[in-house]
Amino acid sequence: MHPIESIKARFVRPRQQKRFEKTAYGKKLKKYYNKHKGERCFIVANGPSLRAEDLDLLHSKGESTFAMNRIFKIFDQTNWRPTYYVCEDELIAKDCQAEINAVEANEKFIPIEIKWWHDINIENALHFHLNYVDALRTPYNFSTDVSHQIDCRGTVTCTCLQFAAYMGFSEIYLIGVDHNFQKVIDENGNVIEDKTVKDYFIEGYDADIKESVIHDLGTTTKSYLDVKKYCDETKRTTVYNATRGGKLEVFQRVDFDSLFK
Repeated sequence: MHPIESIKARFVRPRQQKRFEKTAYGKKLKKYYNKHKGERCFIVANGPSLRAEDLDLLHSKGESTFAMNRIFKIFDQTNWRPTYYVCEDELIAKDCQAEINAVEANEKFIPIEIKWWHDINIENALHFHLNYVDALRTPYNFSTDVSHQIDCRGTVTCTCLQFAAYMGFSEIYLIGVDHNFQKVIDENGNVIEDKTVKDYFIEGYDADIKESVIHDLGTTTKSYLDVKKYCDETKRTTVYNATRGGKLEVFQRVDFDSLFK
């Protein structure tokens, strides 16, 4: 590492992380506070229940949407493109840098740590500070100021939820959040495997890392419960689960099709 970069890594950047809202990156994020106050949005996850025709409907209705990670693998089936794109996984950002650069979204939110520590530069990205927390050992975490930090909750869906709440969306609908995988760690710490389960909306979605990944549903369930607690206490926004099926029961279920009648 170049000596100047070494100094930045050891002294400058840790200070910037602690007061990220004071940096040029953080000031850009402040502009999104309440940008969509009183509106509704959809957070599009990558579970097997996700349908291209549902994305077409969101596109035709002009709905605001968040999407994540390898969502671009469904682009050849739909004209829909996300309003906001989020990726916080350095492995995905590294392996799919060209695809992420090509994503047509109004904005792309990427952790500054991916740029600083992994030297991955996503074109025209808005950078945020990703604060890693242990969802099981930390009593409660939900960032109310994304210009300061986003609390990493074990799933990028929760990062999208924190952005959506900060932007002032009063109704947030989840789709494609099946909350179920072939190999998981349950809430008791047990590893459970069911090879009949489909992980994502397309085969080969994560072929490069599939064998090394065990999804920690205990942590992500705790994260969703923290989101629910935030919504119940602040009354600023309500999260609904419009996923077709799946196993996430933290949020009130609604029928996706009924939202457009």
